[in-house]
Amino acid sequence: MEATQAKTPKRRLMSLDALRGFDMFWILGGEALFAGLLLWTGWHGWQWADAQMHHSQWHGFTFYDLIFPLFIFLSGVALGLSPKRLDKLPMAQRMPLYKHSVKRLLLLLFFGVLYNHGWGTGAPVAIDEVRYASVLGRIAFAWFFAAMLVWHTSFRTQVLVTLGILVLYGLAQLLIPVPGYGAGIFSPEGSINAYVDTHLLPGIAYQNRALDPEGILSTLPAIVNAMAGVFVGHFIVKEHAKGEWYKVVTMLIAGALVLGCGWLLNLVIPVNKDLWTSSFVLVTTGWSMILLAVFYAAVDVLKWQKAAFPFVVIGCNAIIIYLASSLIDWKYTAQSLFGGLVSAFPSSAQELMAAISLLLVQWLVLFWMYKRGVFVKV
Repeated sequence: MEATQAKTPKRRLMSLDALRGFDMFWILGGEALFAGLLLWTGWHGWQWADAQMHHSQWHGFTFYDLIFPLFIFLSGVALGLSPKRLDKLPMAQRMPLYKHSVKRLLLLLFFGVLYNHGWGTGAPVAIDEVRYASVLGRIAFAWFFAAMLVWHTSFRTQVLVTLGILVLYGLAQLLIPVPGYGAGIFSPEGSINAYVDTHLLPGIAYQNRALDPEGILSTLPAIVNAMAGVFVGHFIVKEHAKGEWYKVVTMLIAGALVLGCGWLLNLVIPVNKDLWTSSFVLVTTGWSMILLAVFYAAVDVLKWQKAAFPFVVIGCNAIIIYLASSLIDWKYTAQSLFGGLVSAFPSSAQELMAAISLLLVQWLVLFWMYKRGVFVKV
């Protein structure tokens, strides 16, 4: 991990940073806003919104289920915006990128383990009691394999490999029999994912379950989310002649079609985040494309950049603030700074004010970094 400080930050696609920041906003504490609004106003419409801020119990889909795959998708978009073919270059020119990619992979794997044990009793000394699977680990693997494809294969090969992963993964979940359960079982214990995690995943699984939501097998289809982002990044860069609105409309239509395909596939393979099913990949990819189209239109076409700025500040240092959310007690910090002010509000509004103060403390730290050109890269 390296922190860079520059007087003139490198030009970026602002909508990408804004959407990444919007994505992270909900993890940093934004999910508590709707519960606070419900308590303050008593309007039951907020109850539906609050329900969207929790993961699905098993099959199904909520907005909160989209946060993780959207981040992977956006890492692919960034890769697709500046694609490089390395296989024709001399090895001396390739090595810096190879070293960076391996370093990024290993650092994210390490930070993922660190995050898993943040604010707990500490990472166990016994290596078989550590949880190695993590959100950051999945992001690392998805980006790494997507990068290898982009750097060493043609666009046609990338499409074929992506479709192959999606189809073969779905067929594996449908057709490979699990001892004691059979084939096509999409339960926490009877799925092929649980079988692979039980026998091959090192360390412990999440909450000592048979299935780890960031387990081995379900990491493979996450590559598809990243590659979908790569294809969209390619499209944004390549399509100049037909104008910006053509890009926006095309992304919206394509996103809606992919989303529809995901819900059609749900009839055979249920949409499930923990299993990261092929239908879940399509549904999350569809929504990711739609959201990117909306942010691209608002930020990069209509130039509503001031409105997007709060999210841009978050998006420019997304990984570090995510890691800090496990290692720093932001609630304690917010309570220390704004506790008196929060308690001055009516009791019905205090939960909402506490959520706002939590977000504000984290945002101010990120704003301080942004204004000084400090961007922590992994």
